[in-house]
Amino acid sequence: MPDPDLSAVARWPQVPACYGWLSLDRRGRWRLQGEPVTHAGLIAFMNRQYGTDGQGRWFLQNGPQRVFAALAYTPWVFRLEGDGGLTAQTGEAAGPVSGVWLDEEGNVLLLAAQGIGLLDDRDLARFVGECRHADGSSADEESLLAVLAGGPPVTWRGTRVAGIRREDVAGRFGFVAEPTPD
Repeated sequence: MPDPDLSAVARWPQVPACYGWLSLDRRGRWRLQGEPVTHAGLIAFMNRQYGTDGQGRWFLQNGPQRVFAALAYTPWVFRLEGDGGLTAQTGEAAGPVSGVWLDEEGNVLLLAAQGIGLLDDRDLARFVGECRHADGSSADEESLLAVLAGGPPVTWRGTRVAGIRREDVAGRFGFVAEPTPD
């Protein structure tokens, strides 16, 4: 992920940060005051200027001002592409996956090179279709739910699916879902 352009901060260092205006929804769509952003140019700008402050707070750098983003779940939302690749909501390749989790609500979380991300719910059926038991046979939704209860292992693309509680995700992966002023 390229770093946001911070050149304006040097010229205007005292511009206050903005909270409560920007959010990223569960499908990776930007929202301003709850309304979806639909302008392609603005979305492209937002994707380029998205970054983190090192304290786990994600923001959009808008000139000298940081506009902190409330996250519906994780800082990244991933989509499965037709070629099998994984892409973040910014359009960038997410990179190799090193961890897979399923929460109690049926959400799938993937730890990719880019960071932790929620799998877009439109890709859940494909995800389940790619899950396997230890003997290589196809796993199903019941098999995945059994993982949460300590059942037999299930893998996705060779990576074991683990259970996780939703309330533990932000702390475990070091991000702030609802940033507030310091």
